[in-house]
Amino acid sequence: MACENSKKLLVLPLLLLVASCMQQCVHGKPQVPCLFIFGDSLSDSGNNNNLQTAAKSNYKPYGIDFPTGPTGRFTNGRTSIDIITQLLGFKNFIPPFANISGSNILKGVNYASGSAGIRVESGSHLGAHISLKFQLKNHKVIVSKIAAKLGGRDKAIQYLNKCLYYVNIGSNDYINNYFLPQFYPTSRSLSLEGYTQSLIHKLSLQLKVLHDVGARKHVLVGMGLIGCTPRAISTKGKNGSCVQEENLAAFIFNGKLKSLVDQFNSKFSANSKFIFINSTAGTTLGPSLGFTVSSASCCTTRADGQCAPNQTPCQNRNQYVFWDQFHPTDAVNLVTAIGSYNASNQAFTYPVDIKHLVGLNLGQGQ
Repeated sequence: MACENSKKLLVLPLLLLVASCMQQCVHGKPQVPCLFIFGDSLSDSGNNNNLQTAAKSNYKPYGIDFPTGPTGRFTNGRTSIDIITQLLGFKNFIPPFANISGSNILKGVNYASGSAGIRVESGSHLGAHISLKFQLKNHKVIVSKIAAKLGGRDKAIQYLNKCLYYVNIGSNDYINNYFLPQFYPTSRSLSLEGYTQSLIHKLSLQLKVLHDVGARKHVLVGMGLIGCTPRAISTKGKNGSCVQEENLAAFIFNGKLKSLVDQFNSKFSANSKFIFINSTAGTTLGPSLGFTVSSASCCTTRADGQCAPNQTPCQNRNQYVFWDQFHPTDAVNLVTAIGSYNASNQAFTYPVDIKHLVGLNLGQGQ
């Protein structure tokens, strides 16, 4: 009983923080004027719905716990960035680029696309997607529209300088590229270290493009332990264990991404700020937080690891780490979002958390 009570005490500060943050969201205004989201299926909110691809989730049981049902989010409820959006005080979720008609683009746009990667070809065996390169092209379209609304590029840049830019991408460059030699040649021509270095270099060039069109407050999310997904364990794990080579890829990627954050912070100094979210620190989810199932999916899955349509999922989904064989549940996304927004564990965010990032008064303009 004493052990059980201690577990409940660990959860209590988390719940109090959620209640406090959500109350501020209802009664206050957003902490930043707009939020722009770049990434893959961990952040996609519907951009893949009308694409010719297997990587889409606009059907039940996806969205079973989302207010409007299935939307194209690859989970049962909200994504991590959805919850961060709420913590930032936004009244509504940020709309996907594919559905911005009639939306207030001055609040931001979600460009994330399921199966997308830093490399253009990553995930292409699943069908169409919008890689980071083309997400940035879509963002330039939006910047032009914002400039037209505000009366010129200079005024648009001044406005965009105050916004938050969230980039969570890279997993598909391994899961749906490097570790699929039957579809992609990268693992035959590059070592894991060399491949990761090329990814980080490509990402750095893409982030400079984002900076050139007004981004000043950047959140770069590291990769989770991709070797511990139900898919990895069931197909490559030994005796139900995580796949160490895939986890090693995450650690190498995260180390280089953190170094990139240091480089950019040094280069741009007071003009811009980059922070790193350590997703491996956020994956130690166990019974102390109520998660009792970490190696199986909550929904019945298809051969490709996504939820099979119209099947009844588990009822105790708040106890599951994974919704399907790749993507976390709303309950896990809540823990991740709170850790990213207001980190009590300094190993989770670097050098500051999102709450402190948005409060910084950075130099304006180019």
